[in-house]
Amino acid sequence: MNPSLKSSRLYYGWVVVLITFITLLVSAGIRAMPSILMLPFETEFGWSRANISSVISIGIFLYGLVGPFSVALLQKFGIRRVVVISLLALAISLSITPLMTALWQYEILWGLVSGLATGMMANVLGVTVSNHWFVKRKGLVVGLLTASAATGQLLFLPLMAKIAAEVGWRYAIYSAVVAIIIVLVAVAIWMRNHPYDVGVAPYGMEELVKPAPFSGNIFLTPLLALRSALKNNTFWLLAGTFFFCGFSTNGLIGTHLIPADHDHGIPEVTAAGLLALMGMFDLVGTTLSGWLSDRFDSRKLLFWYYGLRGLSLLFLPYALDTNHTMLVIFSAFYGLDWIATVPPTVKLATNEFGKEKAGMIFGWVVVAHQIGASVAAYGGGLLRELLGSYTVPFIAAGLVCLFAALMALRISKADTMVEQPSLSYEQ
Repeated sequence: MNPSLKSSRLYYGWVVVLITFITLLVSAGIRAMPSILMLPFETEFGWSRANISSVISIGIFLYGLVGPFSVALLQKFGIRRVVVISLLALAISLSITPLMTALWQYEILWGLVSGLATGMMANVLGVTVSNHWFVKRKGLVVGLLTASAATGQLLFLPLMAKIAAEVGWRYAIYSAVVAIIIVLVAVAIWMRNHPYDVGVAPYGMEELVKPAPFSGNIFLTPLLALRSALKNNTFWLLAGTFFFCGFSTNGLIGTHLIPADHDHGIPEVTAAGLLALMGMFDLVGTTLSGWLSDRFDSRKLLFWYYGLRGLSLLFLPYALDTNHTMLVIFSAFYGLDWIATVPPTVKLATNEFGKEKAGMIFGWVVVAHQIGASVAAYGGGLLRELLGSYTVPFIAAGLVCLFAALMALRISKADTMVEQPSLSYEQ
């Protein structure tokens, strides 16, 4: 136990939140990079957009699938160790990428390794950190850490797109590796697993509690949690709405907006700037969503988020055919709720399944999200090859979001109760 950490006036949980924010920021930026690599890979290697999209689809799917097992690993081995190993694997994968010459190599490096490594640093990491360190302000923390994914796009995509356009995509990859190494060092030095490690209680409590050791099987426990959740109607509704959430965000827009803009004569760097604009607005929207989820009915929040997102996606084909001003309007409006759905979804999962199981159950909800994203990533590229445009995928995404808005209202009202601070702390 470090006395200097214990005596610090600043609650160390906020330091952990900052490090986690930066880690998720870089991880999300790396995960978004294939969207700016699609066009250079088409030109240099002659791969079709459908084939490149299939690799992205695999990575997105594994990114989600590893989530529930990531929770078990984080609980058993600690946040710092797991994140350091994941960052190291990601750095090695990216370092090898400039040497690849065949599609199967891209599948291994970005479909398999990058998908698994970034999946260990996905939304479940933010939920685990918030559950370990906070009893009060939990919705705000989840919203802030979720928003880091948007900030990753805000910082990474325009810069990486500019580097790729001016000196080549390989130098963009090398720049990302440098960022990963810097974050890895910060995590190794300053990350802590639990408030007990620095001699403090979880935020909102007075009692110092030693964390209970993880006693389950790393692979079996998440599967048992899934089996239990499958019997619950709320889980199916949360997973269903999150499937459509993934379909309409990182799967379709995150993967294909830059190529779609290119189809309409918009330069890649400008298109990356539009995604970054979305990220800037989502940083505000998702953080605000966390604050709102502590105070209002999460079902109604989800209804508005999905409904407004659906309307913005129906507007997108018109914006692409009109002018840049319309695209800026779309980017700002759509960006406000890019992933604002996460805090209320986490809140509903926590209220229904309890803090002890919430991280793992939410991990399975995220699997549904990434399955939807995987379908859209591949399907969007395939339909573009077949139809010559992205109009049909964009309209389909808008319609399924409107359906998801109605699904959110089907969640039992009892599950939306505001969580009260507990008298004891559970891992």
